[in-house]
Amino acid sequence: MDRNIDGLDTGSAHSARIYDYIIGGEDHYPADREAGDAMCREWPALPVHMRANRDFMNRAVRHLAEKAGIRQFLDVGTGIPTSPNIHEIAQSVSPDSRVVYVDNDPLVLRLSQGLLTSTPEGRTSYIEADMRDPASILQAPELRATLDLTRPIALTVIAIVHFMMDEDDAVGIVRRLLDPLPSGSHLAMSIGTAEFAPDEVGKVAREYAARGMPMRLRTFAEAEEFFTGLELVEPGVVQVHKWHPDGTGTEVTRDTDIAMYGVVARKP
Repeated sequence: MDRNIDGLDTGSAHSARIYDYIIGGEDHYPADREAGDAMCREWPALPVHMRANRDFMNRAVRHLAEKAGIRQFLDVGTGIPTSPNIHEIAQSVSPDSRVVYVDNDPLVLRLSQGLLTSTPEGRTSYIEADMRDPASILQAPELRATLDLTRPIALTVIAIVHFMMDEDDAVGIVRRLLDPLPSGSHLAMSIGTAEFAPDEVGKVAREYAARGMPMRLRTFAEAEEFFTGLELVEPGVVQVHKWHPDGTGTEVTRDTDIAMYGVVARKP
């Protein structure tokens, strides 16, 4: 296959396309499938883990819309559109919900029309920006035109910070994104960890690193650092499948099949 399609490097594996392939999506290329297959050989539970992460995101967004009354969402590190997307969940609860999606992947940009199918009462928009530059997100006209920064906003950062190294200061970046948001805003995150299956997850991390995607997997204590000064929503910092399970989605029976913490917290 051509290494470059519409500006995309399809000859190298990409984390978002690997994820899409493993959870059963359609937007990936041979390099992504080769990488995904290699990772699944090292840890056969990887598809269960990835689907459980997606299920957590869906439950967290529904909780924020139904229980916390959030009507505005800022999703950073969106990834390839996969239904139900955040706006579909939020707008099913309240049609006037507004969502801003952020990513810097050319493929996500190309597919972003799937993220812009808002209800007439609500609104969605897409910002092409790098999470490592919070100012480029917060100052984007699309954000200001879509969200009211005087009203609570849910900042969602799902399955992305494990691709940020210590020198990136992931905790500081998340804090800079959260700081301008008013009281009553929420932070929802999933955070990669190797604490429950260190050997298997370590092998997957090496497969990513071998393809130019090093990972920084965090301990429980390191995951907690993202939420300093915030009010944790029960049950606090737990594996994603243990956060408000509702009996739908991926069935998970073993903690060792999950390598992600899921957390929702409120800004006082």
